[in-house]
Amino acid sequence: MAKALYHRHQKVWVESVGAWANIERIIPIWAKGFDEPVRITYDVGLGREFRNEELRADAPAEQALPDAEGGEWRILRARNKWQPPEDCGHHPQPGTFPVVVTDANDWGGWRVPGAEYDRDPYRIEYQARLLACAPKLVRLARELTTQASDAPEECSSELLRLARYAKQMLRFISDDQSGPAMAMAAE
Repeated sequence: MAKALYHRHQKVWVESVGAWANIERIIPIWAKGFDEPVRITYDVGLGREFRNEELRADAPAEQALPDAEGGEWRILRARNKWQPPEDCGHHPQPGTFPVVVTDANDWGGWRVPGAEYDRDPYRIEYQARLLACAPKLVRLARELTTQASDAPEECSSELLRLARYAKQMLRFISDDQSGPAMAMAAE
């Protein structure tokens, strides 16, 4: 008997077309004498029905988030090429600016334009530290929600409130299409 591997509105990669699509309908194919469908096809709005083998699920949201296997984000100092050190004495570390790297090979990540750094270097230094801690904060939020969901009767009402807020943040981080979470980010 066939079981549906995907659900409605799930984002899937359609291998034969080479495009992302959302599942609009799940179509069971029944045969006489069977209690369950013998095959399942999916309508993704591309003009025909697709079988399980032709689709691939989007990576689960939890895998898309930074985790221990993704490495640690860290701050490197880059040389300030646009100003000599004597012209930027008001910077926290004259002659350099922070670069947050998110890759083990020390490239990829977050940089700031020189003019923006010069305008408010302390704010940029704070943002760099915040970004470098982001994977650890995500892990902390995950652990908080796990602890609260495993034993809600042992948690205080304040801890449960914080766990709900952490869950909203994790949902916002993992899915940029969420409506209520977007409103939460505006708070």
